[in-house]
Amino acid sequence: MRKSFLLGLATAALLSTSVQADTLDDVKKAGVLKCGVSTGLAGFSQKDEAGNWSGLDVDVCRGVAAAVLGDASKVSYKPLTAKERFTALQSGEIDILSRNTTWTHTRDTSLGLNFAGVVYYDGAGFMVNKNLGVDSALKLDGAAACIQAGTSTELAIADYFRENNMKYKVVTFETSDQTRSGFESGRCDFLVSDQSQLYSLRIGLKDPAGAVVLPEVISKEPLGPVVRQGDDKWFNIVKWVVNASIEGEFQGVTSANVDEMAKSGKPGQKRLVGAEGDLGEKLGLDADWAAKVIKQVGNYSESFERNVGMDSPLKISRGLNAQWNKGGILYSPAMR
Repeated sequence: MRKSFLLGLATAALLSTSVQADTLDDVKKAGVLKCGVSTGLAGFSQKDEAGNWSGLDVDVCRGVAAAVLGDASKVSYKPLTAKERFTALQSGEIDILSRNTTWTHTRDTSLGLNFAGVVYYDGAGFMVNKNLGVDSALKLDGAAACIQAGTSTELAIADYFRENNMKYKVVTFETSDQTRSGFESGRCDFLVSDQSQLYSLRIGLKDPAGAVVLPEVISKEPLGPVVRQGDDKWFNIVKWVVNASIEGEFQGVTSANVDEMAKSGKPGQKRLVGAEGDLGEKLGLDADWAAKVIKQVGNYSESFERNVGMDSPLKISRGLNAQWNKGGILYSPAMR
């Protein structure tokens, strides 16, 4: 079944060339950005009772809408399972996929897709019931794992258990909510997913304190937005919206001071917000495209802390996602 699924994706990738157009023009004509998100993952893409979406991935789409349409609210969100996400992008059903998706060689080369950057450096890990008394993944030999189907985690855990001469049983689910429910109901001994997702899933448990995230991180999972291949103009726009958010934090440009920086900022700050240079013209956007992104959505730090960091229920520390000059690996290529 796995091979059939991948064959279907590859076929869709070949057919996707027929739907290729100028995505920028399409979005402008429609007046709304079609954004593929998760079916609900706290901190990344989640809808509240009023129907409003929020999260780190949602902010990427809001930023693109601000840059292209001048209004971060002009986004139509399409909830997608892990299995559905790539087909929806390939077929043109969405303009951008921003759904806690790992950048891998296979996805980047064989599905007709391009990853436009990294918004969260992650790694796969394990969550167990505290009553199990397990303090290391190396003690999970013979245990049953709850895994969401269609994710890169499936291969990561297979590699880890094989490398350590251990066996495990697999219980797969279609959505992250189903995976969490399976774990909570005792259908498996542990849940494996990206560590960021483990924190998100844990706060949704009836007894979050009863679950423990083990220390092992078994893979590299760079998460970021995805677009179709064959439209370099759109690819560049999404890529540099992500970079503008990261550069905004580095330059000290925030949603509160962006207007001030346009008047009295340093050269790097002025270029970023469009008061100097021609960064917007080179992207086919208004000069103040990045200023709109930061003013309406915030820089990377503002988005991170609000959605997954210390100002959020998840309380995730910056770690690798701190700026390069503050102990992390996050930085934007030069915006000049």
